Amino acid sequence: MRPDAALYDEDFYAWTQSQAAALRMLAKERWNGPLDLEHLSEAVEDLGRAAKNACLSQVERLIQHLLKLEFSPAEAPRRQWQLSCHDARRELHRQLTPTIRHIVETELPDLARAARRAAALELADQDGEAVAAGLPEVPDYTLEQLLDENWWPDRAERPPL
Repeated sequence: MRPDAALYDEDFYAWTQSQAAALRMLAKERWNGPLDLEHLSEAVEDLGRAAKNACLSQVERLIQHLLKLEFSPAEAPRRQWQLSCHDARRELHRQLTPTIRHIVETELPDLARAARRAAALELADQDGEAVAAGLPEVPDYTLEQLLDENWWPDRAERPPL
């Protein structure tokens, strides 16, 4: 098996970046084959970017709903937030590669701030400004906690999933 073939299975994002670079190198060498190397390299790179962005979005959604579970006194939407957390975790377990995991870890503070803003807007509408103002400026959930299906913030209910 070629090394790039193994990388495809182990870290799809890294494989897309490697393949895009190889296609660009072929284009620079003026390879004279029937492939549109410039656009093909962009398309392969975009596949990886889409996978990365999907994971970043899932992490942001997960933090947003964990914050609402932790800080909202409301009872009615809790089950939906729990289900959303479960779904985000499932998707992350499917799509998170070692390279994307590193990117998520690097961007986690920014993702947490964005999730906090979204949660604050929702909580202000639902529970009032005081609850929204009580959210931490930068939620400090770790990636390990976020990925752990059995971990929930202290004040969040432990759902029977």
